[in-house]
Amino acid sequence: MAPEIVSLPVSGRIGSDEAVSPLETYEHREGAALVAAELCKLRSDAIAQGRLGIFFTIVAVLVWYAMDPGAWTTLGAWTRLGDRTSVGVVTLLLLIVFVALVVRHARARRLERWHLELAQVAREAQDRRLRRWDDLERPNSQSPADHPYADDLDVFGHASLYVLLGTTCTWPGGELLRSWLLGPAAPDVIGLRQEAVRELTPAIDFRDELEAAGRMAGPVETEQVRRLLEWAESPAWLLPKTFVRGLAVVLPLSLAVTIALHVLAVFPYLWGVPILISFILTKTVCGRIHKDFARASWGESGLRLYQTLIERVGEERFQSPLLKELQEGLTSGGETPAEALVRLFKLVAMSDARLGDQLHFPLNIATLWDVHVLVRMERWKEEHGPSLRGWMTALGRIDALSALAALAHAHPFWAFPAVRKQETPRLVAEGLGHPLLRPEHAVCNDVELGPPGSLLLVTGSNMSGKSTLLRAIGTNVVLAGAGGPVCAKAMTLPVVDLRTDMCIRDSLEEGISYFMAELKRLKSVCEAASEASDVPVMYLLDEILQGTNTAERQIAARRILRHLLGRHAIGAITTHDLSLADTTDLEQRSVMVHFRESLEELEGGAPIAFDYELREGIATSTNALKLMEIMGFSVIDEIGAG
Repeated sequence: MAPEIVSLPVSGRIGSDEAVSPLETYEHREGAALVAAELCKLRSDAIAQGRLGIFFTIVAVLVWYAMDPGAWTTLGAWTRLGDRTSVGVVTLLLLIVFVALVVRHARARRLERWHLELAQVAREAQDRRLRRWDDLERPNSQSPADHPYADDLDVFGHASLYVLLGTTCTWPGGELLRSWLLGPAAPDVIGLRQEAVRELTPAIDFRDELEAAGRMAGPVETEQVRRLLEWAESPAWLLPKTFVRGLAVVLPLSLAVTIALHVLAVFPYLWGVPILISFILTKTVCGRIHKDFARASWGESGLRLYQTLIERVGEERFQSPLLKELQEGLTSGGETPAEALVRLFKLVAMSDARLGDQLHFPLNIATLWDVHVLVRMERWKEEHGPSLRGWMTALGRIDALSALAALAHAHPFWAFPAVRKQETPRLVAEGLGHPLLRPEHAVCNDVELGPPGSLLLVTGSNMSGKSTLLRAIGTNVVLAGAGGPVCAKAMTLPVVDLRTDMCIRDSLEEGISYFMAELKRLKSVCEAASEASDVPVMYLLDEILQGTNTAERQIAARRILRHLLGRHAIGAITTHDLSLADTTDLEQRSVMVHFRESLEELEGGAPIAFDYELREGIATSTNALKLMEIMGFSVIDEIGAG
């Protein structure tokens, strides 16, 4: 862990008597961290000046001694030491002071960087809370191809859920969080995650220190970790070879004995025999040994960055069952994972002797160094290798849960949804808003989807909020399925198979038009609904089938809706087509809601305004011509005249 971690003062924790907003909390933490970093810098600069002074003093003493023969006597008189020892003792003392200052300087620099990282963590927490997307260091993660909702709901990319949750500091944590956002967990797993997130929400020091330590460690290449895990989980190669291991013990002893016999003139040059056998043995096995060394050392450089994080997790005290289980996986046993990893790092450092050609060859011939090191590494592998992946997974899960907790802390008025299996699937949300909008600007609405056999039909003019409502529903469902809080006062829902049709793109490479791409997406939604059994499908369809004429669009859209209404599915659809549900069966099974705008010409105000409040019934107004007028389209006069 970073040396001498100093926990910053925290106010406004959940459950405290003093109500302080998350923004104020992180502004205070950023300021405190910057002050601490400045103090460390001043201390570092002072030590650096002292170190420089000691260095020049050492140089001056040595130069004085070299140039003035009388310096021995003078220095001896000053120090009450003899002429021969005075210069050496004084120089040695100065060197000790110099080395101590070097160590203290490095320590002060690390502390300065530590506090700067804590300040950056606090600053980015403010940026996420204020949705200042351009100021955030965005995690590099893209939506998988053909995912049923990731592209439509901005799960990844700029201004996305993944960026909003972007506090993960480990590769396993980032990958786990990504997988949680791409598919919901079972209700009991969601419950365990929610309990863990609730516990981590007020633990600002732990979460920030974990993130700051990860930032100091830097990014870890996936390939590094993969190769190390492959080595750790592969069977031992050298341990079963008892003959080679026996030679590795016998040959160095034989060499020592034969050299002694040569020195005593009993049997001269007999040492050539063990050297020859050692040479043959190293040529035979060292190629394979060095491959194992390379696999372990490649991944060790990545894993070394996680060792301090594992140690930090082991220091915390948790209460929730999931966190206690994860922590026990990182602390149980006679040797903790952090201690075991330190031992592995030492072995890898010993294997690096092969990189020094001039020293390695005689060392290996004399002692069979490589064989002994690999034997110890394989014993480590037999003891801890099968657990290594589990350690990283446990660390990653705590990291991902901390990201969800950071979201909960930043939005104390968001709710943890009740996710449970329902005989009659239904989503009920009170005060639902879009989580990617700044909370102060988001308009919240009460929303209800279901039961199967009904749908929410949303109408309204352009820019009134129809698409945003669908995205608000979808993104909150994604957060609920991951075990996090949702942007709502309250929310109840089952685990669902979420399917969307919103941001369809054509593909020149695949030769697919916009209309064909949308048909492909709608087909997948309908097929999923047809196959749904225990887990209902939730569909969110935005202005479907726009790539064809009105008459055919109405016929096709009605067929799709009737198909979905007859399946184990719940959902919502937006449309400009006010006659889409004119048929008796669809009208009876549709819950009509709408958004509207104000077109009043107010002095000094916008000529068109939206309140984004959801109302019952079907929309009765349009605004396309008004929007064209606002944008300065001169052709609207011709349209009006026509």
